[in-house]
Amino acid sequence: MGNEKLLDIKNLSVTYKTEDGIVYAVNDLNMEIGHKETLGFVGETGAGKTTTAMTIMGLLPTPPGKVTSGEILFDGRDMLTISDKERRSILGEEISMIFQDPMTSLNPSMRVGDQIVEMIRLHKKIGKKEAMVEAENLLEMVGIRRERARSYPHQFSGGMKQRVVIAIALACRPKLIIADEPTTALDVTIQAQVMNLIKELKEKFGTSMILITHDLGIVAEICDKVAIMYAGQIVEYASVEKVYNNPSHPYTNGLFNSIPKLDTEEEWLEEIHGLPPEPTERIEGCAFSPRCPNCMEICKHKKPGITHIDEEHYVRCFLYEKEEGEADD
Repeated sequence: MGNEKLLDIKNLSVTYKTEDGIVYAVNDLNMEIGHKETLGFVGETGAGKTTTAMTIMGLLPTPPGKVTSGEILFDGRDMLTISDKERRSILGEEISMIFQDPMTSLNPSMRVGDQIVEMIRLHKKIGKKEAMVEAENLLEMVGIRRERARSYPHQFSGGMKQRVVIAIALACRPKLIIADEPTTALDVTIQAQVMNLIKELKEKFGTSMILITHDLGIVAEICDKVAIMYAGQIVEYASVEKVYNNPSHPYTNGLFNSIPKLDTEEEWLEEIHGLPPEPTERIEGCAFSPRCPNCMEICKHKKPGITHIDEEHYVRCFLYEKEEGEADD
């Protein structure tokens, strides 16, 4: 359709209904990603990153999950209002997901080649033999010998399983890949190999990617933009260069200050004091205010809007709203 933005999320809010009350998982989230761009999605466990990804994919369990507001425009189509048939045709073919744990992403009773074939034939009208040749080519592309297509998942190591998952995700050359902490279950040396593979294949196919991670080092190496998420909301959003050279939100500064630095001899790392709010807790003001070293009185009673530091860099923080005099809603 020629849209500049491949994905444009506007004012997205998602809740879960639980026995303990309503969980406010995502709150008024705004985010966009262009064609061939990679966005790093960073935040603590429970910040709402995976919920956002599952909502984009249309995989939010409803109930207990519920989208209470917002739009998710993918190539001009709202993923929240399209028909189930149209969504099914988009998933796999135009949007794919690489999940955290390759051990549970594969069917243990099917040969890996057949699992790739299943994805190919779901979206392409080709015969089984032709699809198997494509599957074997994909396995070779991710560094697995083509004859291993006849093996079962239990015959592969964790790193090899994740390569199979990547092959399945790439089977239909999607426009967008969502990688949800794809190296969490792997050891450190294999993590680097898998991330390098994802980077190479993304560039080869010109695919956009959302990379959900805790690792700011991986974001610096692979991503074009970064979204810092806290308590269900993006608190800072910009190009990687701008956020790394000029981290502006107090939470972003806290994350960077807690990373060990090779050029200094610090005995203790700085820490972000306190804990994130409980998911069912509704904070009157800024969600980060109880932990923020720059907390002002207004922060305790009013939620900050979006303030643009420049055209491509925004924060939700009264420190900057005060300077500009006003903020966007």
